Amino acid sequence: MTGAERVREAIEARNREGRAALIPYFCAWDPDLETTRALLWAAAEAGASVVELGFPFSDPLADGPTIQAATQRALRHRPTLEDFLEFVFRLYAEGYPLPVVVMGYYNPFFRFGIKRFAREARRAGLCGAIIPDLPLEEARPWLSEARKRGLATVLLAAPTTPEARLKRLAEASTGFLYYVSVTGITGARDRLPEDLALRLDLCREVSPVPVAVGFGISKPEQVRLLAPHAEALVVGSALVRIVESEGKRAPERVKRFLSELVSAAER
Repeated sequence: MTGAERVREAIEARNREGRAALIPYFCAWDPDLETTRALLWAAAEAGASVVELGFPFSDPLADGPTIQAATQRALRHRPTLEDFLEFVFRLYAEGYPLPVVVMGYYNPFFRFGIKRFAREARRAGLCGAIIPDLPLEEARPWLSEARKRGLATVLLAAPTTPEARLKRLAEASTGFLYYVSVTGITGARDRLPEDLALRLDLCREVSPVPVAVGFGISKPEQVRLLAPHAEALVVGSALVRIVESEGKRAPERVKRFLSELVSAAER
């Protein structure tokens, strides 16, 4: 099974159980790789379906202050893509059960070499990539290499995306399509747009792959509201805040928090 197939199957398997899949986000090296490893295992034990693992970058354009702060903490460790891929390789050598996709910005991948990154990602067991600053019009080199290696490419759509473009993004995506709930940056929010459920339903009508919604989801009641309207839900800033406050003690609290969200994700 390819990485893209693993991602899609993990989401659809949870859907067959009558639940939306939960996709937690963590920033690698925040506060250190040992804690990152523990966080990923906590997510698996809590019932997450896929993990989004951020590779730290100095100019995270789509991220709000919470994830920007996590990135700055992580950058103190001077992370490299070689170290990131070795971490993923060792994680799977331990028997890690969930598909992992990297969330990262294009510059580090480009400097590493797109062909080389796709090849080494496959070797490490990484299942795909979310590259938020790579527009569809410029994505052909990555899409080509990702397809060769069976890696998922998760493209992003937003409330401002016209329907014709939405269809193109969905058709080019593998694994899942990431629907951004708001126009703006990441961050936990008390309220989500009132028309979000309708927009998700429209998105799912045109998408041949599962639709995940993210940006702002932080409460069980939000999960209950959105689970019937999306195949998967991404939770990021709310988890990163726990890591910020708890540090090395975060995995146990993250496990409890994610377990609550998983329980709320009935469709």
